[in-house]
Amino acid sequence: MPSITLNKKVFEQLVGKVLPLEELKDRISMLGTDLEDIKDNEIHVEVFPNRPDMLSEQGFARAFSSFIGVKTGLRKYEVKESGQKVIIDPSVKVVRPYTACSIVKGLHFDQEKIEQVIQIQEKLHVTYGRNRKKAAIGIYPLEKITFPITYKAETPAKIKFKPLEANKEMTALEILEEHKAGKEYGHLLQGKEKYPFFIDNKKEILSMPPIINSHETGRVTDETRDVFVECSGFDFEVLNTCLNMIVTALADMGGEIYSIKLEYPDGVRTTPNLTPTKMKLDLSYVNKRLGLMLSEKDAVKLLEKMGYGFEKGQVLIPAYRADILHQVDFVEDIAIAYGYENFHEEIPNVATIGEEDAFEKFIRKVRELLVGMQLLEVKNFHLTTKEDLTTKMDLTINPIPLKNAIGDHNHLRNALMPSLMKNLSENQHHEYPQNIFEIGRIFVPGNTETGVLEAEHLNVMLCHDKTDFTEIRQVLEALTRALGLTCAITESEYPNFITGRVGDITIQGKKIGIIGELHPQVITNWQLMMPVVCFELNLGEVFKLAWKN
Repeated sequence: MPSITLNKKVFEQLVGKVLPLEELKDRISMLGTDLEDIKDNEIHVEVFPNRPDMLSEQGFARAFSSFIGVKTGLRKYEVKESGQKVIIDPSVKVVRPYTACSIVKGLHFDQEKIEQVIQIQEKLHVTYGRNRKKAAIGIYPLEKITFPITYKAETPAKIKFKPLEANKEMTALEILEEHKAGKEYGHLLQGKEKYPFFIDNKKEILSMPPIINSHETGRVTDETRDVFVECSGFDFEVLNTCLNMIVTALADMGGEIYSIKLEYPDGVRTTPNLTPTKMKLDLSYVNKRLGLMLSEKDAVKLLEKMGYGFEKGQVLIPAYRADILHQVDFVEDIAIAYGYENFHEEIPNVATIGEEDAFEKFIRKVRELLVGMQLLEVKNFHLTTKEDLTTKMDLTINPIPLKNAIGDHNHLRNALMPSLMKNLSENQHHEYPQNIFEIGRIFVPGNTETGVLEAEHLNVMLCHDKTDFTEIRQVLEALTRALGLTCAITESEYPNFITGRVGDITIQGKKIGIIGELHPQVITNWQLMMPVVCFELNLGEVFKLAWKN
């Protein structure tokens, strides 16, 4: 969990109340955070990853003040119009397509506040921003910027500016090779033909996200009064929420928030948007989960202690909260406000005896049988690349993609076969035979709440110079006999298998898998030098058939 250091004096001023030391320690711990220590004028505390809005004196004090009943309910922040705009050039679409921006005026920076801003930025980068991969933050002195600002991308050779704490101008590539921040975060731009940057109307570069600000236009000092704030990344809603966390913290420092118009190629957006979102409160669900009998009035009072508003049966969720997705999130916050110390332990009237799930016992038996046949078990990730699932397997299919994915491993696997082929491809330096198996989950379109059907599969793959269809069939028949089943193989056609050496596996007339010798083209696609045979079974279906026996 991320740790933050709070200035105790500043924290107490923001809270609006000074608590005795022991009570302060108790209340901080009961807020749902882990207090490490309070020493002299410093409070050291760990914040759970689901509450990035608390990674600052201002955010933590806001939540704490509400929790102890000083300033309860939804905090309201006024957003004025700045009349300024940021132009998002189409060139950033392929590298880092979105930004959310704001102006905050009337700040009075000193060294203490500068350190607070640095802490907010660094902690959000590491946690909510996933080390700048998901979101990168830039804060700039407004007096050094001329609007409108353009967010665009160019080839690295055309980008040149003096990065923070450097003593000379550097090209984008020099920054990645020589500057400390470039060395640390350069991998985020690796392989990109163009790099993104912010540039103002006087052609002064502000920064090259997600790497570094300019020393000339991106350095906040104790003379700074007004700031320009931007967040860049891959998901506009994520960036807007990140921006809301920052500007509300700056507003709690005494600043005034101003909006900026963002001219995207597909239309104009305005940020920040501090309008609270609404979600209906399911009181029966809350009471059932907590074992309480709360009235709506009671629940609203507890929600207000956690910084929410309430209106006509709808909970008003602060725009800086990134963790509220489901009714269970209300359950958690109501439990915190109610006080975990106020829940009474009860021994259930019904005694139950724990037992291992029957399907898990079945899987363990399958695993032990295959290990007994001298096969090596492997485990792979559920996510892989579209190329591995389609091109390399010589298939024209549409696997399930992740929404708003970052990186190449952005598709759910629809079979175990590509994962095992990748294992073989990456381990050719080891001796043969390489006989492996995996028991794991696959994902295909289905009539479910999410539109995705999950199934537990088994794939057994043999790879050596003498392997053939006969050998893999022997493994299949030995496995099914040990499970008390009899399988049949019906000849079929699949483009990624050799014709005449592939078939559907059926048990009691039900198709439960496929077996065969992979086509030479597939083997070539994976750059393998040995023949490969395999079978893949739907273990859930096999279990149902074995269970009947």
